[in-house]
Amino acid sequence: MRAVVQRVTQARVDVGGRAVGQIGTGLMVLLGITHDDTSEAAAHLAAKIWNLRILRDETSAAQVGAEILVVSQFTLYGDARKGRRPTWTAAAPGPVAEPLYNQFCTALRDLGAPVAEGIFGADMEISLTNDGPTTLILEV
Repeated sequence: MRAVVQRVTQARVDVGGRAVGQIGTGLMVLLGITHDDTSEAAAHLAAKIWNLRILRDETSAAQVGAEILVVSQFTLYGDARKGRRPTWTAAAPGPVAEPLYNQFCTALRDLGAPVAEGIFGADMEISLTNDGPTTLILEV
């Protein structure tokens, strides 16, 4: 499981011209899932992100109750080392990835996180204001 985590002052995801998820100050999480990811990995990564001290004054989202916007992002497992066209074979297919995506979001909510989401598998438009800028790549 791979996540790109960005500290933001605002973030929004639109599908079909309408907002389906948006947050103010908090974390934007792009989540990629591969074939051998598990429910345990989803829970571990959720806890890691919720407690990661990357907000202002070295606080975590858990400490200040910051919002988190989660968007599925299979392209995080794209491989462009050969040729000019990336392959996506390392990304888990939808029937495998979607339940793990949902488990990740549920794990965050179970920890107390206010979570907004994109729509799994949809063509989404994402806008955000990166604060810092602060961006991390996490893997479990």
